[in-house]
Amino acid sequence: MEESKEREKEACQELPSRRDMISNLPDSLISQMLSCLPTKEAVRTSVLSTRWKTLWLLVPSLRLASHDFPDYNSFVSFLDKSLDLYREENSCLHLELVIRKDYDDDQCCVTRWIDHVARHKVKHLDVECILVKREFLEAVPLSLYLCESLLYLRLHRVLLVGSESISLPRLKTMRLEQNVYPHEAFLQFFISSCPVLEDLSIVRKDDDNVKVLRVHSQTVTSLTLGFEPGDGHMLYHYFDREILGICIDSPRLKYLNFNDDVSKCQILSSFISSSVKVHLGGVRYMSYYSGGVVFSNQQVARSFFRCISRVKDLVISETIMKLIYFCMKVEPLPQFCDLSYLEAKVCLVDVEMLPALLESCPNLNSIVLDLTRPTIITEQITAWAVPQCLLLSLEFVEIKCCCKAELVGMKLAKYFAENSVFLKKLVLRWRGYVLEEDSVLRDLLELSWRSSTCQIEVYGPLKRPVRV
Repeated sequence: MEESKEREKEACQELPSRRDMISNLPDSLISQMLSCLPTKEAVRTSVLSTRWKTLWLLVPSLRLASHDFPDYNSFVSFLDKSLDLYREENSCLHLELVIRKDYDDDQCCVTRWIDHVARHKVKHLDVECILVKREFLEAVPLSLYLCESLLYLRLHRVLLVGSESISLPRLKTMRLEQNVYPHEAFLQFFISSCPVLEDLSIVRKDDDNVKVLRVHSQTVTSLTLGFEPGDGHMLYHYFDREILGICIDSPRLKYLNFNDDVSKCQILSSFISSSVKVHLGGVRYMSYYSGGVVFSNQQVARSFFRCISRVKDLVISETIMKLIYFCMKVEPLPQFCDLSYLEAKVCLVDVEMLPALLESCPNLNSIVLDLTRPTIITEQITAWAVPQCLLLSLEFVEIKCCCKAELVGMKLAKYFAENSVFLKKLVLRWRGYVLEEDSVLRDLLELSWRSSTCQIEVYGPLKRPVRV
């Protein structure tokens, strides 16, 4: 017993030295360890010992949010001291700030913080200002436009001031979100002044001083465009907002993500080639929902669809499908002769439009349908026309069903199975418990398949694959 207590005592005496073994690690390794911690946690290690007092400064990054501090002034004080402590040879190369001011008269500090890191060779800059009114937006300093070390830039709700000199020779990724610009010519100049820019994302505001967004770049490969209503704008203001123009001249573009109301954004000129993958997200609220009236901007929408009619890959949201449905009531869509892959979310009440949509895709090879919003569905699926792509080119079909849409999914599977001549694979997925995997597979096998070599896969709520 005495011997056991003696061993415990010796272990306790050795414990502090064991715990302090980490302090004997080289600075470079400790720096890597601290870089995995949130900035506030890394700073707290400075109280461990004299050895640790300044080790957190070896981490060349600051990631801070004002809501993690007792008040806004505490946040400002901490960030000011942190930036001052960074030595020039150990600059803050990575700065991420999420700023939410409590009052309109809170200190204006964003400009000087950006100026500080821009002059000290920052590589990654991410500044997000939450819920700041337009009249209180802080301006970016001119030094940012001449930051030759910058690789990544994200600016959210700030004011970009005009400048005749911009040099960002290393910037590859840029996110501009809900900012205000001096005029639309400046935004065009800003984008074109980034000679190696590859990934560009722009979220517009209706009061951002830009009517026609012009993206002229010889290097951009990925372009994301979106829209958020301006300050204090209710939905009815958004419905009536002015039609905005987009001009895209990016010959190396490979991916376009358009998350906006295409009915109110007209592409004035475009270089959207067949090699571009297009994702049409649409906005949650669109004016064609108003009163069920015929959509007032169908001509603009059809013009937009003509501009992207050469693409090979197209992903369509439910709201865009709704817009297509309204457009087709007036006249057929343009022919998407190069389209090989189509992915679409389809509200069940709009399922009946699919044959007409497929008529516009004569060379379609693959289609993925995501059925949404369970409701009453037409019983006329079996009487649908058979578009050209089912007879000549369609090889892959995937149908995803929301809960209570399983029976509609089965009808669609039957339609494709009985009419697709060259179908090689059909996949059916559902989340509800109305159907059982084995019975679904049995029902599918009993169909009169037009293709004799099609592989079948079914996935029920347990995601247990059943294949033939």
